[in-house]
Amino acid sequence: MTGGSLSPRALNRATLHRQLLLHRTARPAGQAVAHLAGMQAQAPLAPYVGLWTRLAGFRPAHLENLLTERAVVRAHVMRNTVHLNGARDFAAFRPLFQPLIDRALRGTFGRRLAGVDLAAVTRMAAALLAERPLTRVQIAAELAPHWPDHDPGSLAYAATHLLPLVQVPPRGLWSETGPATFFLASAWLSGDDRPEPSPAPPVDPPAAAPPGDDPTPLDPAAAVDRLVLRYLAAYGPASVADAQAWSGLSRLREVTERLGARLRPIAGPDGARLLDLPAAPSPDPDVPAPPRFLPAYDNLLLSFADRSRVIPHDRPVPLPPGHGASAGTLLIDGQWQANWKIIRGNVKSSAGQAILRVEPFVRLGPTDRAAIEAEGAGLLAFAAAGADVRDVQFAPVG
Repeated sequence: MTGGSLSPRALNRATLHRQLLLHRTARPAGQAVAHLAGMQAQAPLAPYVGLWTRLAGFRPAHLENLLTERAVVRAHVMRNTVHLNGARDFAAFRPLFQPLIDRALRGTFGRRLAGVDLAAVTRMAAALLAERPLTRVQIAAELAPHWPDHDPGSLAYAATHLLPLVQVPPRGLWSETGPATFFLASAWLSGDDRPEPSPAPPVDPPAAAPPGDDPTPLDPAAAVDRLVLRYLAAYGPASVADAQAWSGLSRLREVTERLGARLRPIAGPDGARLLDLPAAPSPDPDVPAPPRFLPAYDNLLLSFADRSRVIPHDRPVPLPPGHGASAGTLLIDGQWQANWKIIRGNVKSSAGQAILRVEPFVRLGPTDRAAIEAEGAGLLAFAAAGADVRDVQFAPVG
């Protein structure tokens, strides 16, 4: 703290600590997903890399089991993008985002849906998607005969926007793949065919439950209150604008005012008013921040209106195509200072080769290079385990 304000470095270290990026933790994957208030999963394999970089001993099966056991779901929630959320969090928070999702549907498909009885689309799609999972192409084929004068694809998008749906496995599994296939969330989470959960990996020490976490059904005001508290626990200290950027919701200042003494105001590096939880941890600003390989779309880079705490330049956050486990960004001393990608065998090498190419924006000293090489070797062992030859290479500063 300097003159009553949080220094840039203190804000950076506080955020990294909340994001489990200063020290790998031994908590189970499900607890980590809950603590992070969801994980960006637009690229289906990105959460696996995101958990590997945060958790000690993480293996793909830990998350795969959560998905197949329906303890964690893939669905459109924050910012109307695909996230992983715990099943209980999804049930509590998903209704908050329906107005946002409705606006997105009107903005993109409003003209093509003119004259369509959307309530009838919702009823028919709900009946279909309570019985079996369907892709958007399959939903379109089912709905098209009932609205022959309208675009089938738009009807399918209406169904997937108007209903609370989840994307079911094998979508999002590390060991196999599949198209985005939708199922009615209430049927998926309450079905009689749900498997018995497997034992969670051991955790030492036990991780605390997220603030305000309990199984009691929430009214909308209580749900949005909890959502803001969960955001601050994982991303704080932060401003109201930051929370709105992360969630896509508006009018959150009304929520923070209602929370009152449950929040603590802090002056940010530029004097802006930030908010935090009264008992939130504040690590020493001088604690070292090890290099951390983030996956594509990681929420650390996307969840602030003011991203300067982790982005010291004007580069746009890359959103590369692909499954999310072969490219991303690299934190050096707690800030995004490089990109990375894994290049598999090419014409000059066997298919069993995997090269991790680090593309720095700044010159790296020997200590940083050695730390990045060591961390990169771990990433290759995780993301390219089947490769016979694995190597970390550095591109020229760009």
